Amino acid sequence: MKRLFILLSCVIFCLSCRSNKNIPDVSGIKVNLETKRYERDFFSIDTLNIAASMNSLLQKYPKFTPDFVENILGLDMDSLLIPGNEQDSAIRLFIHDYRPVKDSSDLMYKDFSKETSEIKNALQFVKYYFPQYKLPQFLITFIGPINANFETSFGTQGDVLTSEGLGIGLQLHMGKNYSLYKSREGEEQYPDYLANNFDEKHITVNCMRNIIDDLYPDNTNGKPLIEQMVEKGKRIYLLTKFLPNTPEYICFGYTEKQLKDCYKNEAVIWDFFLNNDLLNNAEQNIIKNYIGESPKTQELGEDSPGNIGTFTGMQIVKRYLEKFPETTLQDIMKTDASEIYTKAKYKPRS
Repeated sequence: MKRLFILLSCVIFCLSCRSNKNIPDVSGIKVNLETKRYERDFFSIDTLNIAASMNSLLQKYPKFTPDFVENILGLDMDSLLIPGNEQDSAIRLFIHDYRPVKDSSDLMYKDFSKETSEIKNALQFVKYYFPQYKLPQFLITFIGPINANFETSFGTQGDVLTSEGLGIGLQLHMGKNYSLYKSREGEEQYPDYLANNFDEKHITVNCMRNIIDDLYPDNTNGKPLIEQMVEKGKRIYLLTKFLPNTPEYICFGYTEKQLKDCYKNEAVIWDFFLNNDLLNNAEQNIIKNYIGESPKTQELGEDSPGNIGTFTGMQIVKRYLEKFPETTLQDIMKTDASEIYTKAKYKPRS
């Protein structure tokens, strides 16, 4: 009987995660995406003649180089184009300190064709659902300092959408046990619950997160918790549509077990929000406990994931879509979160 229960739970989990596998055929949608290895060009510059080297980089990457220098390295682009300027030493130091990271990335990502193919496929789904959206045409890999990260509506990541294309910060995709993350600076910057997602599997996920933020800039600040939960849920739901073959737990940033436990305890989680009168709370220090990055949800136990409100938000979105199946992705993203919550009449079974 116990074995039957376990098997049944697994079946329910699988059905819950992807109950609708009606994946559209996007094979006929053409996507032009060229991969450029910026880190290889950058780490090959002549450190005795940085101004000339930076000019060459600027010619090859006219938009990305200023973004990289100013927003990732925190230096001044114009100064670096002047021979013998005082910022040359910062470039030399960065290249020296991060040469081991670059060498490791050369081994791990010698061939980027697999990742490029996955991202192209995801962009086909973007174009299918949003035909008017202008897709990026370049995929640019780079190595930045360990503290080079970007805040998205989904959380912190090392990848960014720039004016020249999708930027992939390989320094945050070297595998959770990479030595850089185990250094003192690394552990201070990225606790295990963040570093656990610093792998190859999250490259395409992070790219699509950036696309979603570009399509729908986050404007939830100041809204009550329930509205922010639903908005986050809408984004995760959209992410799963762009990545229909990616396990749902990866889209959430959970472990597989954490997501299984969330589905198993869906009603318990919802009762927690109701019983503690949290849904209409608009205090940011309260809200961040349930939709922000954290190792766990304190009140729900050591094994619970952080950002658990996003899980509930997505279940509300799915319930709404069950009631209104004619709703398109564009419709659901434009529908006010409070309307989705009210009409969904979400009440998970205990």
